[in-house]
Amino acid sequence: MDPGNWATDLAGGSAFGYRLLFVVLLSSAFAVVLQYLAIKLGVATGRDLAQMCREQFPRWASVGLWLMAEVMIIACDLAEVIGTAIALNLLFHIPLVVGAIITVFDVLLLLMLQHKGIRYLEGLVITLIVTVLACFGLEIFFSNPQVAPLLQGLLPSLSIFSHRDMLYIAAGILGATVMPHNLYLHSSVVQTRSFGQSDDNKREAIKFATIDSTIALSLACLVNAAILVVAAAVFFSNGQRSVVEIGDAYKLLAPLLGVGAASVLFAVALLASGQNSTITGTMAGQVIMEGFVHLRLRPWIRRLITRSMAVVPAVVIILLFGGSGLARMLVFSQVVLSVQLSLAVWPLVAFTAARRHMGVFVNSLGLKLVSGGIALIISALNAWLILQSFLAA
Repeated sequence: MDPGNWATDLAGGSAFGYRLLFVVLLSSAFAVVLQYLAIKLGVATGRDLAQMCREQFPRWASVGLWLMAEVMIIACDLAEVIGTAIALNLLFHIPLVVGAIITVFDVLLLLMLQHKGIRYLEGLVITLIVTVLACFGLEIFFSNPQVAPLLQGLLPSLSIFSHRDMLYIAAGILGATVMPHNLYLHSSVVQTRSFGQSDDNKREAIKFATIDSTIALSLACLVNAAILVVAAAVFFSNGQRSVVEIGDAYKLLAPLLGVGAASVLFAVALLASGQNSTITGTMAGQVIMEGFVHLRLRPWIRRLITRSMAVVPAVVIILLFGGSGLARMLVFSQVVLSVQLSLAVWPLVAFTAARRHMGVFVNSLGLKLVSGGIALIISALNAWLILQSFLAA
């Protein structure tokens, strides 16, 4: 749950009403299944996804996957930089360029919390998620969405495959929701739990980690759905169907809803989501680098490198286009995540389906079919998007 979700859900809701709501729910269901596989892999093998790729694939393949995973991290980081800079601008009138540069220094907070232990980081993540959820719970109350169109939006529609702009936003929602680097992260973080090495102990660890993950992903799903619903109820329903910039949404919320606090809540939630994803992005970057290439950098060095690679393009875009190009860059970063998703999903599905790796924890036939189907749907969606883009060009 990061500013990339905001951009994709906001664009989808304002342009297409509730029609992409089913994509949010389907993407969240995919995330639940894939994170469950990541949990099983980490607990059963004692290896995270990056380590398994390094050990099982030829060197050229593992290096290629590592480089693509680093692209994922930069794309995610770019969304965090832009989202946080926009939130600081909206709340405190800090110039966008200055706000983007300030995001470099969040590493100090992360280092302090990492020294205290991972439970402090998890506690902060939960606090930020609850903050965002509370803000958007109030936003939905203020916006009073229409029930019938909302329920209709929950039904799957194949129209996304014939409408290129809708397909583009749908791919962005998928990438923003599943977030491929989090599959690497979760397969590692689950090993920080204290559990025995017997099969029964591992089953119990998988059970409780899955409950934990599913609850967190369900909360994130509610937030993502809420953003789209608010955009559809406030902007699409009032004829404001080209609201793609987060700053425009901030300015329009209060007058359209008649509630002065609506815009402030919106910006506070944006700031919280940006900091939330900063934590997970930093941790995922460390897991990916250590797992793929056995390269361990000090956390602050690793953080500064990846954050700098995201800050530079963000600052350039701000200087060239002001705030007008930021939303398009946000959506594009999430589409990049979606296109990269298959590179993490297929190895995860393959490893957890192989008895030689998983032993008694190998996926059942039903789970193999479900996870394989998810991988195929993700690949097909992105292949069609790429084909449509080439044809349009």
